[in-house]
Amino acid sequence: MKRHKTSVWFVALLIGIVFYINACDSQGQVTVSESTSVPQTVASQAATVLPTSTNVPTPTTIPAAEINGEMITMAEYQAEIARFHAAVNEDGTEMATIQEEDVLNDLIDQVLLAQAARENGFQADETIVQQRIDQLNIGEEAFQKWLDEHGYTEEEFRRIFARAIEAAWMRDKIAASVPEYADQIHARQILLFSEEDAQEVYQQLQSGADFESLANAYDPVTGGDLGWFPKGYLLQPEIDPIVFSLEVGQYSEVIKTEVGYHIIQVIDRDEQHPLNYDALNVLKHKAVSDWLLEKREQSEIIVNVP
Repeated sequence: MKRHKTSVWFVALLIGIVFYINACDSQGQVTVSESTSVPQTVASQAATVLPTSTNVPTPTTIPAAEINGEMITMAEYQAEIARFHAAVNEDGTEMATIQEEDVLNDLIDQVLLAQAARENGFQADETIVQQRIDQLNIGEEAFQKWLDEHGYTEEEFRRIFARAIEAAWMRDKIAASVPEYADQIHARQILLFSEEDAQEVYQQLQSGADFESLANAYDPVTGGDLGWFPKGYLLQPEIDPIVFSLEVGQYSEVIKTEVGYHIIQVIDRDEQHPLNYDALNVLKHKAVSDWLLEKREQSEIIVNVP
């Protein structure tokens, strides 16, 4: 019912390429952490068959999308597609849930965040970009080898990397605006898996049965205790408007969700209750998502891929 502790940031696209590079081996090979898949861009393959004339469009000049006039190149888009297709779960199966549309949307979100960062006075200039590259602590030869293997010119890489740094700055600025205190409810529930059983329990409550005793009977381990939570935290959004309309001590009617049938009682309420780590991260994630949704509505976005 409650959210599991998750990573809430989804915009570290190019930052992931760089910050997971750990070191070079004795042969100058760049190594990466096991949890990260390095993009296998098809841009380098395309370069071997395209004419060398500067008048012929290449993946580095063809726009996959344009956001308020700023371009995501086809080469960059192809690189991200290849990276996600190459990614595997720990059991070795392909991450089939990743859709190409999702990859492009993440890139668009990154551009929107970077544009806002510049509007707010932060720009990843050459000094900042070089500082971040220096932090990798790898040799120039190894770095150039990595660029060559993955189809990036140094100029293109620096441009994309700068944008990723700016996007991360803006993301953190939005997240930092979320207060550490919020209107929260402490509640417990009785969760059943058939409507008939749920209605029967609800009738018992209506007849005077003690909610806590019934909750303990159906969940001897936790007594159905959901702990403290703010609006937008539970995985079942249909619960919020019902539960947050209750007074302390009141319980809901039967609420049907995808996981079962809930009857929820409010134990306590605090309009300025400190958020726990997980809840704070969920609200930060929601703040970034809401910001991006609003920003998309205000922006001119042209998508040039099917």
